[in-house]
Amino acid sequence: MRTIDDFTRPLEYLSPLDDPLGKIVRDWAENYVIPHRRKFDEDWKEHALIEPAFKKLMGELGMQRVLFPEDLGGWGLGRSNYVGTASYRLFEEVARADSGMAVAFGVVYWPMVMIAMEPHVNRELCEEFAPIFCNTTEPRFAANAMTEPQGGADIENMEIVGGSTIQTTAVLDGDEWVINGHKLWPTNSGGVCDLFGVVCTTNPGSRDPNDFAFIFVPADTPGVTQGPPYQKAGMAADKNGDIWFENVRVPKSYRAHGPGLDLMYFKEVISFGNMGSISFVGGVMLNVFERLYEFVSSETYKGQPLKEHDAVAGVLADFVRDTEIVRMCGYQYARMLDRPDLYGPRWSDEMVAKGRAIKYWACDQGMADVGKAMNLMSSYGADRDWDIEKHWRDLKIVQLWMGGKQLCQAEVARWFFDLETV
Repeated sequence: MRTIDDFTRPLEYLSPLDDPLGKIVRDWAENYVIPHRRKFDEDWKEHALIEPAFKKLMGELGMQRVLFPEDLGGWGLGRSNYVGTASYRLFEEVARADSGMAVAFGVVYWPMVMIAMEPHVNRELCEEFAPIFCNTTEPRFAANAMTEPQGGADIENMEIVGGSTIQTTAVLDGDEWVINGHKLWPTNSGGVCDLFGVVCTTNPGSRDPNDFAFIFVPADTPGVTQGPPYQKAGMAADKNGDIWFENVRVPKSYRAHGPGLDLMYFKEVISFGNMGSISFVGGVMLNVFERLYEFVSSETYKGQPLKEHDAVAGVLADFVRDTEIVRMCGYQYARMLDRPDLYGPRWSDEMVAKGRAIKYWACDQGMADVGKAMNLMSSYGADRDWDIEKHWRDLKIVQLWMGGKQLCQAEVARWFFDLETV
C-alpha cells in the first residue's frame, strides 16, 4: 500500500532534524487534530476543541519558540541554514491535518521574520518579545496587522502603490510612537493575538519607502482593541477580526529596523508567506490523497474497485502528478530561501516574484484537483465524514489571501517582463 511518504522530497536539501521533527508533528496531528477536525467548523468562535491542540503543539512541544535565539529560550532556527525547508516540513504536516491550524501556527513565525532572522536580527526586540513565547507552555499568538478595510492588499503592492494607501499612522512623539488606525482580517486577530506587527505609514499618502514602518505592539497595550472573530467558509482554527489602534503608545525602539529597512525586510516576510502558502496546499493534497486512496480502494463499480477503471485511474494519476509537482516546487523555493548565497536576498523582488508564481499556481492546481476528487466521489465528496469538502473550503481561502491571484500575477509579470505601470 502506498502512503504519503512515497511522494518525493529532496532529501539532499533537508536538515538532520527533519524526520524527527516531522514525526513529532505527525503524531500530534493524528492524536490531537484529525479525530476532532470535523467539529472545528462549529468551534470557530470558542475554540474549545482547537485550543488544546494548539497548547500541545505550540506551548508544550515548544513550536512557538523555534525562531528565537537559543540563549533566549528559542531553538535558533532564525540563524539556521535550513529555516526554509524545516519550516516547510512543519507547516505541511500541520496542514495535512488542518490548514487553518497551519496558518495560525505559521503566522506566529511571520512577524518574527522581521527581527529574528539572520542577517538582520534585532537583538533588543528579540530580548523584549521572546519571553512572551518562550517562558510559557501556554499557546501564544502573533499577527501581521497588514490589511486595511479600504485598501485590502494594496499594502503589499509596494512597487506601484508605494505605501500611499496605508491609513494606519505612526507619529513619533519624543521616545514613543503614537499609532492610530484600523486593520481587518489578520490571521490570529479575533481576540487571540498577544503581539502585533503593525504596518504603518509615518507620512500619510507618501510613496517614499522611508515612510513605511513596521512597529511591534503588544496586544495588551492601552488603546488596542480586538474585535470578535468572523465566521468564514472554512479555516475555523484561524481567527480573523478587526483591530483598532487608538492613540496607542509604544517605545521608539519597537520599530523593527527603521526607514527603508522596514520595507526591505517586509518583502522577506512576503517571501516566507509565499512559501508557507505552498506548503499548506501540499499538506492538503497529501491528506486528500489518503482519503481518496481509501475511497477508490473500498468503493466498487461493476464488481471492481473504483480505482481499477481506466477513466478513474487517469484522474488519480493527474492528482498524483500535481501533488508531486507542488511538493517539489515548494521544497525548491524553500531551499532557495535557505541559500541566499546562491539565489540572492530573500527580500529581493526576484524572490518575491518567483514565490508568487509558485504560490498562485499551486493554489489554482490544488483547488482544481480537490474539486476533481470531490466529483469522483460524487455525493461522498461533499460529505463531511470524508473531509474533502473541508479541505476544499479551507484551500479556497489560501488561494485568496496575500492579494489573491491578481497581485501574484502582477508581481510575476512585473519582474520577468520589466513592467512599469502594472
